[in-house]
Amino acid sequence: MMRFPTRKPNAFHLPSLAAKAMAGTLVALSLSTLSLTAFAADLPEIESRGYLSVATEDNYAPFNFIEDGNAKGFNTDMLEELRNYADFEVRQDILPWTGLLAAVSTGQYDMALTGASVSDERLRVFNYTAPYASAQHFAITRTGDDSIESVADLSGKTLGVQAGSVLLSRLPELKKMLEDDGGELGEVVQYESYPEAFADLANGRLDFVIDSAVPVNTLVASKPDVFAKGPAVSGAGYVSWPIPKNSPELLEYMNGFLDHMRETGRLAELQEKWFGESFPDLPTEPLTSVDQFHELAGLDD
Repeated sequence: MMRFPTRKPNAFHLPSLAAKAMAGTLVALSLSTLSLTAFAADLPEIESRGYLSVATEDNYAPFNFIEDGNAKGFNTDMLEELRNYADFEVRQDILPWTGLLAAVSTGQYDMALTGASVSDERLRVFNYTAPYASAQHFAITRTGDDSIESVADLSGKTLGVQAGSVLLSRLPELKKMLEDDGGELGEVVQYESYPEAFADLANGRLDFVIDSAVPVNTLVASKPDVFAKGPAVSGAGYVSWPIPKNSPELLEYMNGFLDHMRETGRLAELQEKWFGESFPDLPTEPLTSVDQFHELAGLDD
């Protein structure tokens, strides 16, 4: 999940993905350096002082957003459930996404309660609770476009994706899928905001756009006459809550909270409410290493 100020899209081919990957690595290294010098409170300190400090955002529906001046979304409901579950106060600050993970990594907040996709770079700075949503990537097509029914049909077609995102970094998976079927990845156009990409898809400048499962479901449900959900274009992906590496007891506590939500059936209810489907087959253990993530997501197959 990455967002940028609006500007004109920039077309490029896959080799330039290396530059984007390097930029993402430099950001992760910067976060990692900061986190080494910062102190993140673990559960004993949180219980001693009497409150947990969480950072959320307000502009990423259906995870967190504002409607008629009120906070809405999956994580808004989960925050309320956490306040009922915890025996300490849960304090919330709403931050712009661009600085949210850095604020958590430097110890300003104990954790991020937001829709953060798991990635190699982020796992070098944070551990993640067990996933609460799928972030597998799908093609979004125009409703009624019968030319795209399978991954093979995407060969040579122009696609849109968000600049600097986890989705961009995993495009080599689609490239391999296509090449294994005798096809090729077409022109890739990167956008700094998804509304631009969706507008270009609707008017025919793109053949498809790539986004993860939850935003795809939300978009298609809101505009079924314009957009349709196409084939999966990646292996498994996960959305979860990032917690600093030096807070293992907090990680265990928050995973226990998710276990409670799962066992009571409340997690599935909120997934259906906000994501349009539940995800019963997600891993139930915390994600703590790149190797573990790759094994669970099948990225090294």
